[in-house]
Amino acid sequence: MAKLLEYNATLIKRVDITPKLAIFRVKPDDGVPGEGAWFTPGQYMVIGLNNEKQPELGRVQRPMSIASEPEQRDFIDFYIRYVDHPESDNPLTHLLWDIQEGARMYARVRPTGKFTIKDTMGEDDPRVRIYLAAGTGLAPFLSIVESQYRNDPDVDLSNTVMIHGASYSADLGYRERMLELAEKTGMKYLPTVSRTHIDTGWKGASGRAEDWFKAERLGELERLIGLPEGGLHPGAAQVLICGLQGTIGMTVQRLLPRGFIPDNRKIRRALDIPEKLHPDVYYEAYDTTPPIDLDDAPLVASLKNDLAAGLAYRERMAAQSAS
Repeated sequence: MAKLLEYNATLIKRVDITPKLAIFRVKPDDGVPGEGAWFTPGQYMVIGLNNEKQPELGRVQRPMSIASEPEQRDFIDFYIRYVDHPESDNPLTHLLWDIQEGARMYARVRPTGKFTIKDTMGEDDPRVRIYLAAGTGLAPFLSIVESQYRNDPDVDLSNTVMIHGASYSADLGYRERMLELAEKTGMKYLPTVSRTHIDTGWKGASGRAEDWFKAERLGELERLIGLPEGGLHPGAAQVLICGLQGTIGMTVQRLLPRGFIPDNRKIRRALDIPEKLHPDVYYEAYDTTPPIDLDDAPLVASLKNDLAAGLAYRERMAAQSAS
């Protein structure tokens, strides 16, 4: 029989946003380490459960981005979607959906990960910060802005753009909080819904999160986030992405014609991006497979052409800024 997890935490609250989307609030038995802020916003933790219905399947553990801010020491929030078609025969979300408040579970209270402002765009970089989240990919960005607001209720986040995409408006978790933070801090919040043909009551933006970067919509995006026409380029903005592989891959591709350079080494090598070019696009993904099919020779060739045009655009914008 597989070794079981030794439970060391309790689920103290569960908020079901929809039947397949929930916030799980976890309290470790021994609290969190150190004093004050105990992790860096954008990091993740491993949580797990033993399969009690099918003991022969043993335990399951998965990394989950922390949604709560590090200044919160009483509990840890995780924003999780139920996986309908899991690749594993022992999926964690199926076990999570069977537990209720008061249930015991495992939490490895050792946050890790470099999807942080410090390790990506840099804390002192003045450029516009665009956070693009698909579904529960909102979690690390929520932690980042909540931490900033908690440390300074008068913080100016007018250079922060929060793009959140979901299939239906009901899936836009934390929407009320995002609207509140936008009003208080000046943050630009751009929620978008992809299945508006079903969710006919939604009156906001339609399409997937990455659709904001379609060539025909860049002008609208620039206007909404306070950039001049043609002003979305690496000299003015950086982009962080968290969510589905498709969202990540398509965002990277659509930003190439504007000269944005991805951080991923495999993508950089495939596109022959010089080492000297600093990245402007970063993403969080637990899957090490690149979000772009780098074995697709015609696609890679097309992306190289987009990048060449993007680098020329980047140089023109830099020259204009210098003149």
